[in-house]
Amino acid sequence: MIADKGRAIEAARKILDEHNIQRAPVPVERIIKSRNIVLDYAPLDEDLSGMAYSQDGVSMIGVNALHHPNRQRFSAAHELAHHILHEERLHGEVHLSKGLRALRRDQVSSQGTDPLEIEANTFASELLMPHQLLLDACGEEGLDLDNEAKVEKLAKKFRVSVSAMKYRLASFM
Repeated sequence: MIADKGRAIEAARKILDEHNIQRAPVPVERIIKSRNIVLDYAPLDEDLSGMAYSQDGVSMIGVNALHHPNRQRFSAAHELAHHILHEERLHGEVHLSKGLRALRRDQVSSQGTDPLEIEANTFASELLMPHQLLLDACGEEGLDLDNEAKVEKLAKKFRVSVSAMKYRLASFM
């Protein structure tokens, strides 16, 4: 399977349009809840950012409560992507206690080579840092990626990490 970034971007843009999102920060929690997905924050292992699973007709997203709030927002958006783009896979990827099944962040996904994880990250980036809103925020003068203060200001506005913002802005170049 090859990652379909275009499909992920279009899915995120569709949600942004459905919710008439016109400014940052994008209300990811509200979007998740509007889709009748239970969102739960709980302490998880350090290497587990979040999980997406479905059981008995209930869809859930779990986010690591021990991580920084900006990381939690990205994890929530990433797991929402799995519900939207990979729903059929939520029923059997990794078995957790009490019969729950989840897509987990593991060694393969952290390397950025797993197509499902690439799609979920692409979706999360577009959802939390929409292309058009970023263009508007950068203005006509653009943005110098080496200008740490401006990158930090953008990251704060969109409520994402500086590293996520740098990665997203670099993809514009």
